[in-house]
Amino acid sequence: MYESIELNETECEALLRAGIVGRAAACTPDGPHVVPVNYSIFDDAVVFRTTPYSILGSQPRRSVIALEIDHFDTEHQRGWSVVARGRAEMVTDAAELEDIRSTWDPGTWAAGARILYVRMRWSQLTGRRLGSGWDLMATVPGRRAV
Repeated sequence: MYESIELNETECEALLRAGIVGRAAACTPDGPHVVPVNYSIFDDAVVFRTTPYSILGSQPRRSVIALEIDHFDTEHQRGWSVVARGRAEMVTDAAELEDIRSTWDPGTWAAGARILYVRMRWSQLTGRRLGSGWDLMATVPGRRAV
């Protein structure tokens, strides 16, 4: 068994910037809600798209949300996880939306119009890994060239 090793903020940010898919989490009156999302990083913030009537799109503005990304290697029993936490805000400025779309639009895989852009500037970035002596960046699922 491997010991759990905390990642520093620089390592967490590098993994977050390289990823494409994660799980967004929000607290709702019915309890926690977790949804897979495609995301991008724009101006030191996580940006993803959703529908206005979804759980994530209908959360009160400035509510605290989280995004978690990870990788598990079951063969070698090792892996890593990064969690970014911050307040959700809707991106509504037309010029800012155009900048996001032209830089790295967080595409969607699911059918339907995901017209609402949600931004989360992380206030907390934490992570950990199991095992050492391997390249965490090489394991980022769907790795984005950074």
